[in-house]
Amino acid sequence: MKKILVVDDQAEVRELVEVTLRSEEYEIIQAKSASEAIEKAKSEKPDLIILDIMMPGGMDGYEVCKILKSDPATKKITIIFLTAKGQEVDKEKGFDAGGDGYFAKPFSPLKLIEKIEEVFKQE
Repeated sequence: MKKILVVDDQAEVRELVEVTLRSEEYEIIQAKSASEAIEKAKSEKPDLIILDIMMPGGMDGYEVCKILKSDPATKKITIIFLTAKGQEVDKEKGFDAGGDGYFAKPFSPLKLIEKIEEVFKQE
């Protein structure tokens, strides 16, 4: 079973992603802040992280991604940004931070499923 960490400060978004991905194939874990995301990434060792960029608390998703990608224990985890920041410059920042994919909100649940299936086929 693949483990997916969903990180967003909005409970509704976390729930929507969880409902979208709920199946026997995936175990869904949630985090509502940047610090909780880093903690859970290290303790739970997910196969994939779906990460928001704008979060309260002073640390954004770009920073979370950089921290996780620079840590030998978490650097191989695939990170897909799921964010309201849909400008090209935002996408570039996401990939520069080490992100492996980028979805702008509102998102197509079907496209998200397709992307995640594609990620897991590459492993």
